Amino acid sequence: MWFIAILVPQSALTIPGRVIMATVVGFTGIVFILAGAIAFRVAGTTVNPMQPSKTSSIVTGGVYRISRNPMYIGFLLILLSWALLLSNIVSLAGLPLFVWYMNRFQIILEEQALIAKFGTEYVAYTKSVRRWL
Repeated sequence: MWFIAILVPQSALTIPGRVIMATVVGFTGIVFILAGAIAFRVAGTTVNPMQPSKTSSIVTGGVYRISRNPMYIGFLLILLSWALLLSNIVSLAGLPLFVWYMNRFQIILEEQALIAKFGTEYVAYTKSVRRWL
């Protein structure tokens, strides 16, 4: 994002209060990440997204009542915070790419592993809670 902002300086935006907004958005992202990770730890399951087979339970409480992927939302908010600080429209365009990439190469694979492990219990959860927000 930073490199893009340097390459395309003519895409710079004027965002009044951008530092305050970026701080609030970034802090909110950190809260989402921590809330998700803490919920996993309390449930005694892995927080490692690269090893969904080590998941011992489906976490449905806390922040997982509003999103199946609060930690990824947290990362997205941190990227949004960075984009706000950079104040470049082309940098902002990277955010949908992040969502697409995470869906395609991480989340779908995680969900397939969780369906294989927990079956209808996880499918029911996916029908009651959105993937993002």
